[in-house]
Amino acid sequence: MKIVVTGATGFLGSHVVRALVDRGDDVFAVARPTSDRRRLRATTKFTWLVADFATNAGRTQIAEVEADVCIHAAWCTEPGRYLTSLANIDLMAASLHLAQELSLRGCRRFVGIGTCFEYDTEVGYLSEATRIAPEHLYSATKAGTYLALRQVGANTGMQLAWARLFYLFGPDEHPSRLVASVARSLLRGEPARCTPGKQVRDYLHVADAASALAEIAHCDVTDAVNVGSGQPVTVEAIVRTLGDLSGRPDLVELGALTYGHREPMFVCANVQKLRAYTPWKPRWSLRDGLADALDAWRRSFADADAHRES
Repeated sequence: MKIVVTGATGFLGSHVVRALVDRGDDVFAVARPTSDRRRLRATTKFTWLVADFATNAGRTQIAEVEADVCIHAAWCTEPGRYLTSLANIDLMAASLHLAQELSLRGCRRFVGIGTCFEYDTEVGYLSEATRIAPEHLYSATKAGTYLALRQVGANTGMQLAWARLFYLFGPDEHPSRLVASVARSLLRGEPARCTPGKQVRDYLHVADAASALAEIAHCDVTDAVNVGSGQPVTVEAIVRTLGDLSGRPDLVELGALTYGHREPMFVCANVQKLRAYTPWKPRWSLRDGLADALDAWRRSFADADAHRES
């Protein structure tokens, strides 16, 4: 199957490319001219497509591939910026224009990437039937893109699957995200300062999320579909596990930070729809996945030390 992946050099997109390549798909990985391609340097058997989906010319380039499926993973996700960035508005508009261009070129299926924060997070376990109640510009534009894409699909016949992701972690994630920031502190022998950690979350290894997206691309599920583990875990348990795995549980400082403003205390996915339409199962247990993320940062530090000494 010919599949085009936007945001292919990103944390999630790079894993999606690898998952599709492993399936034997004909993959076109979209990257802007200035994108850092290091996350895919060890992966072969795909085609680079240098284009920016936020421009008219870039969208035309992507559409001219005449792909069967598009997995649209490009968006602004930089911690500390993405929730309120006005770039979300431009990305919403560009995403809708991209879908329109693709539909005109015969793309039969569009897999968009949403977020669990489109939902009313006061509910607890979140299913696709949970009401939408975004509280940030990021989640609002994601929800708006989803609603508009439903109409694009209805008017053009192009199928829409909207994958709402929960909490991801794993190799190559941004260093300020929870697992990465705690792992880096512990490996450096520094205190890992955290909240009390009573928040309950749904964490999934990014490679498992990518394999779920590959399954969604190949099946006939439509509309919203949750992508998560379906297993609630406290932030405290995650942080303590990283402390144990690193051999530095003494450096974990729970309660050193306060909870964020209006931070939800329980967010977990109901994944019955995903399991009903696909054979997907996660490969990584939480502990093994955290060990993998920790090992990735350990290798990164070792490579940096070797580079300085050379």
